[in-house]
Amino acid sequence: MYDLIQKFHSGWAYLALLLLVVAVVNSLLGMTSKKEFTTKDRKIALFGLIATHIQLVVGLILYFVSERGFKLFQIGVGEVMKTAVYRLTAVEHPLINIIAIVLITIGWSKHKKAATSEAKFKSITLFYGLGLVFILARIPWHLWF
Repeated sequence: MYDLIQKFHSGWAYLALLLLVVAVVNSLLGMTSKKEFTTKDRKIALFGLIATHIQLVVGLILYFVSERGFKLFQIGVGEVMKTAVYRLTAVEHPLINIIAIVLITIGWSKHKKAATSEAKFKSITLFYGLGLVFILARIPWHLWF
């Protein structure tokens, strides 16, 4: 069961990142070209939001059913925090990604309240962009390749 969840989490990450990049680029282009915010733009941002939330839920499930997670807590918090690889997978990756998804969610909420197309694009560009940077900063790249 763990292997299936782990493979899904890794595979879905590619889709979530792709949709997030598309949402950021689309909003950036919309903001700079001063075009009208359309249903297509809303759907692109929504797909990025949904994909990252699915990734979060699967990641949390993986975190709590993982044998690696239990081993890390058996080692002790002090030892986990001293070792960069353990700290990344047990603390930094989950925490920073939760913060990133909160930022993405804030961007979605702010865009819904915005009155102008420019404000909608700006909200998505800023918050989704920050979320993307946070996610990319804490991906355990050594496990991906």
